[in-house]
Amino acid sequence: MPSQCVISAIPPAGVPVAAAAVTLLGLVFPHLAGLRADRIGCGPGGLEISARAVAAGAACRACGAWSSRVHSGYARQVEDSPVAGRPVVIRLAVRRFFCGNPDCPRLTFAEQVEGLTARYRRRSVPLLGSLARIGLALAGRAGTRLAAVLGIAVHRTTLLRLVMAMPDPEVSAAPEVLGVDDFALRKGHVYGTVLVSIATGKTVDVLADREAGTLEEWLRAHPGAKVICRDRGGAYAEGARAGAPDAIQVADRWHLWHNLAGYAEKTVAAHRGCLTGTAPRTGDAAARPGPRPPRAEPPPDGLLDSRGRERRVVARTRERHAAVHELLAAGRTLGEARAATGMSRSGLRRYARAATADELLAGATGRETILDPYKPYLKQRWNEGITSTAVLHAELRARGYHGSAATLRGYLRPLRQLPPPAPAPAPAGPAPGTAPLPDLPKTRKITRWLLTRPATLDPAEQEQLDAILARCPHLNDLAGHIRAFAEMMTSRTGQDLPGWLEAAEASGQPQLRSFTAGIRRDLRAVTSGLTLPWSSGPVEGNVNRIKMIKRQMYGRASFALLRKRVLLAS
Repeated sequence: MPSQCVISAIPPAGVPVAAAAVTLLGLVFPHLAGLRADRIGCGPGGLEISARAVAAGAACRACGAWSSRVHSGYARQVEDSPVAGRPVVIRLAVRRFFCGNPDCPRLTFAEQVEGLTARYRRRSVPLLGSLARIGLALAGRAGTRLAAVLGIAVHRTTLLRLVMAMPDPEVSAAPEVLGVDDFALRKGHVYGTVLVSIATGKTVDVLADREAGTLEEWLRAHPGAKVICRDRGGAYAEGARAGAPDAIQVADRWHLWHNLAGYAEKTVAAHRGCLTGTAPRTGDAAARPGPRPPRAEPPPDGLLDSRGRERRVVARTRERHAAVHELLAAGRTLGEARAATGMSRSGLRRYARAATADELLAGATGRETILDPYKPYLKQRWNEGITSTAVLHAELRARGYHGSAATLRGYLRPLRQLPPPAPAPAPAGPAPGTAPLPDLPKTRKITRWLLTRPATLDPAEQEQLDAILARCPHLNDLAGHIRAFAEMMTSRTGQDLPGWLEAAEASGQPQLRSFTAGIRRDLRAVTSGLTLPWSSGPVEGNVNRIKMIKRQMYGRASFALLRKRVLLAS
């Protein structure tokens, strides 16, 4: 039995269509204009419409010949877009025609209603379009849940099949200003390439890898790029140079600043020892009978483990550095050295650029620990003769230390291998008048201060930074080079780059020399990046969108589906 109808203008099932219902039908279902509705009503499955085509004939889909000679007919059920959350089913009377073309291989063919039906489809064309857009926006499971709320029952794999069936946008030529960047399909293992129009910010194409040959092939097949914005990757530089030799390559300014920040952090870590000296005592220094001889310093903390032995990462770094430079000295190429050592491409280049292993260990020797704020006080108390781990741990706890005694014991172990200090003339405990040392900021924070515009720093942060720069001339020199590079980058004065490179190389800091060596290998693109107005900002936005789409599919989608969603959802 049909259910009660909620629209008064539409009679129950089985009742002929009235004039008001025909008018309402044209407003709600404009894609049914080529049909004649015989009955409209509410059935068990929702709103039911019985209709038939009004055209006198149809064109054969094989040869295109028009025919009005009816062979037979049959009933077809088509699911349409829901109305007010109620499913809509169209019961369509379909005719089969004879094909009048004697050369046509088909004797008969079934008529299709343009804009409503498609061959072998049980859903209408508008409904299929809506489901495809839902699949583009939400993928499988989330799209199924939204469709259920709208009154459409569909399986998640059906949504994905509809997305894959959508045609790709046609790209006949590359945009004049093209952005190129990579994104991770599987971080650290598999990467792809996204091509973006800098003018519009839209994704042009997505490539399955980040090899130079793939980019070269695409650029040759799609000529027209006059400017190519890219990162500092050598593969993209090579591919752009081979695929579009007349195009201007622009190294992105953000990547340049990011690279400088990485080298600045390594420099701060390497010179952290300059900042951990003991502060002078102000109250009882005159009461002492005389200055005590300074104690020798133990090896850098980052190179030793808790037992005083050289850390495994330190020994491995020295061995790898020696092996890489031995292979290169023997005339082996980077590819051959990579195959012999099993290292990654970026790791091998990092080892090859480092003149000594100590450059690679700068991060290990300058790594922050929980003891860093208390090391000056510990060295001071050690030189005063206080060597008991329990006593020192109690004193540090009173000063706010929350670490364990085992951590303190591991730090003191190398000190115990040195000659014993003179006996302490006073009982243990904080001496009266001792000025507490200010906490040394972490390496990341000092680096952030160096990279921040001075006008935006807080007065307290600026005061701390000034004290740090006054204590370490290397960091003071680094700060000057950073400010000069920032001024050159913001004012677009790339013609000053050669002078800046010479000044940075003359500073003698290995981290800055590594940075300048990388710039010299890509000097023309870097100069263009510091001079021309284009950048890879729109490309980075598209990379973030790709990450969102990839995570939305829980990393289980194939590259073909990801590419389809990236291209069509934009």
